[in-house]
Amino acid sequence: MKKVISILLVLAMVFALAGCGGGGADVEEPAKKVVMITDTGGLGDESFNDMAYAGILQAAEEFGIEYSVLESATADDYAPNVAASVEEGADLVICVGFLLTSVVAESAAQYPDQQFVVIDGTVDAPNVAGLTFSEEEGSFLVGLAAGLTTEGDKVGFIGGMQFPLIEKFQYGYQAGVKAANPDAEVFVAYTQSFDDSAAGKENALAQYNQGADVIYHAAGGCGIGLIQAAQEQGFWAIGVDQDQSALAPENVLCSMLKRVDVAVYEAIKLMAEGSFTGENINYSLKVAGVDISDKAGNVPAEVMEQVEAWKAKIVAGDFVVPFDAATFEAFEVPEM
Repeated sequence: MKKVISILLVLAMVFALAGCGGGGADVEEPAKKVVMITDTGGLGDESFNDMAYAGILQAAEEFGIEYSVLESATADDYAPNVAASVEEGADLVICVGFLLTSVVAESAAQYPDQQFVVIDGTVDAPNVAGLTFSEEEGSFLVGLAAGLTTEGDKVGFIGGMQFPLIEKFQYGYQAGVKAANPDAEVFVAYTQSFDDSAAGKENALAQYNQGADVIYHAAGGCGIGLIQAAQEQGFWAIGVDQDQSALAPENVLCSMLKRVDVAVYEAIKLMAEGSFTGENINYSLKVAGVDISDKAGNVPAEVMEQVEAWKAKIVAGDFVVPFDAATFEAFEVPEM
């Protein structure tokens, strides 16, 4: 009987040690999972959604996260895609685009333990980080380039859906054109879409036929149509979000960089490190959240020098770039 008791005591000690990790193999924690939900522009827009996806790919390589993408064909897909992401067990749900903001707000309340990121929007909830950008500042820089490059003093702007966010691009661009070339006329059009490249091309051709020789877009996939028109007709296009010069190296003058990739990467990094909070972060020109890019080398050196001089003034806080109709109306070009 004493022998049986001794054996049982020994077994109890072995199981206790195993439970404490003594002599047992360390159990690896499962990889963190990120789900990205696109807006209706989807992947392949050569712009906004593709930039967000690039940030996920970089984070996956560095932090070993798992990831998946749910594309939204229409706005009706937003809420079901968010619900599917939560059910899928995502540690972080990244919603790309201001059009998803209201859905994220509702979902944050419904799933208080789920962590969300919304690009271009903010939600007053502890489990949502809103990542926004000073698009007007980067647009001012490409507006300068347009105003200094146009030969006929006529340039254009094509937006997607007309919301205050997209108007930030418009008015920042118009202010840059005004600062560089007060005699220049700016044509403005909205496609009311972010994925209709045919509409982008149609609006670009209409502005070109009115004399515009430089046209900037903030219209997602519609911008592909603009660049096609520029290539066919021989005028300058200005890209957005990522450097779009590869689409037409001889016809993309420059691009307004919006570092959605950096913002997404940094949000995932915080999640991977366990330090994610529902903090809203703005990416301005001062922190290189927006900028001008010319990988094709089409902007003359003397033009880029002037752009860089204005950029320094913005970063220094010497003036505030207009972002809506009221601020543009009140804008007075500062002295250089």
